[in-house]
Amino acid sequence: SNRRFESLNAASAGIKEVRAALDRARDELATGGKQTILFIDELHHFSKVQQDVLLPDVESGVVALIGATTSNPFFSLVSALISRSQIFEFQPLTPEEIQTLMQRALQDEKRGLARYNVTVEPAALDFLIEVCDGDARRSLNALEIGVLSLHGSDRIFDLEVAQESIQKKAIQYDQDGDSHYDSASALIKSMRGSDPDAALYWLARMIEAGEDPRFLARRIVIAASEDVGNADPTALTLAMSVFNAVEKIGMPEGRILLSQAVTYIATAPKSNASYVAIDEAL
Repeated sequence: SNRRFESLNAASAGIKEVRAALDRARDELATGGKQTILFIDELHHFSKVQQDVLLPDVESGVVALIGATTSNPFFSLVSALISRSQIFEFQPLTPEEIQTLMQRALQDEKRGLARYNVTVEPAALDFLIEVCDGDARRSLNALEIGVLSLHGSDRIFDLEVAQESIQKKAIQYDQDGDSHYDSASALIKSMRGSDPDAALYWLARMIEAGEDPRFLARRIVIAASEDVGNADPTALTLAMSVFNAVEKIGMPEGRILLSQAVTYIATAPKSNASYVAIDEAL
């Protein structure tokens, strides 16, 4: 592109930096120069006021804005900015793509890891592929850490080394975005489907991500009435008791109460007769 380029990081830039970048872009055009491509990383960190500052120059064509965000733009960006944008969603890499990248790194003498002459077992690569969750940077970082730790020794890069090299990944979770509602939906569907293991998985995932335990308790109460109903009225009594107890006790002990309610509802007989009947009556 025959255009000027400028970048900002929304996590550290304020309105002052944004205005300065826009001023430079206007000055460039006013003196017969090029349009500016303004790249803003982590755009979701900007407040609505900061986002509004961008609008006039985006509308007039002073800047071509490219924003990168890990959050759902429909939750984190102002509607006026979204309506003037083309949204592209990047998906996690497939296991096959991750494997190709790691093999390339192992075979590259100049920029890769081939010069260290470390033997990597297929099981170790398979493990890294599985746990990296489509994140190439994470898999390559773990591979590099493992290879460098073995350089100069006779040890093979095996499954144990792979497990030591990988760092625990923070759960990607946005309490106001897609992951919040998707996880809550998965929890409810697991209880409804009488799958206690899956229900506990989603409960643990949301707790680990810092979800408000009161939100979880409310969803459990609703599930007790909507999905179990009169097939086991005790479920609602238990759910309400857990809701009240969680409010008084809080976390981390509240996790035990939530687990008790979730497993009870997941294994209880199901009836949505009350839910269906009231909807038909209204």
